[in-house]
Amino acid sequence: MFEVTLPLGEEVNQYYLEVQSVKTQKLVTLIELLSPVYKAPGHGRSDYLEKRDAALSTLSNYVEIDLLRSGKPLPAFPEVLSDYRILVSRGRERGRGQLYAFSLRSPIPDFSLPLGPGDTEPTIYLNKILHDLYQRARFDLRIDYGQPPVPPLAEEHLSWAANLMAR
Repeated sequence: MFEVTLPLGEEVNQYYLEVQSVKTQKLVTLIELLSPVYKAPGHGRSDYLEKRDAALSTLSNYVEIDLLRSGKPLPAFPEVLSDYRILVSRGRERGRGQLYAFSLRSPIPDFSLPLGPGDTEPTIYLNKILHDLYQRARFDLRIDYGQPPVPPLAEEHLSWAANLMAR
């Protein structure tokens, strides 16, 4: 007999937010914040693409936020090369949507959060929200910016980042 160590499955956190109707409790808008497992080859990506296809086959609104530089971007039409992406798809306009593509050097664009018909769509100021969170959580004290970022920066961003860190 041998005692062995069995591999345990890796715990994967999947973050999403559902906006539901107060009256009916029905899903109005699904907001997905992409996890690295969604952008890596394998089951996580294929499972997520199935979930995404299922969400896009309903009348619910769908928002996908990709703030990850690593991994292969998820399909969007047209395919756009960018560091980051936000996809907004309104259920009543299925087949069409808005793709906000932006680079490392650009602020995160504001976007309207789709809600139910006749509802006022609030503007989401994600760039401001994340900057405020960064300051309140004091991430400047928790992150060692002397270490190279993972994944490494593209060549065209190296001098920009160095100048930013020198401030």
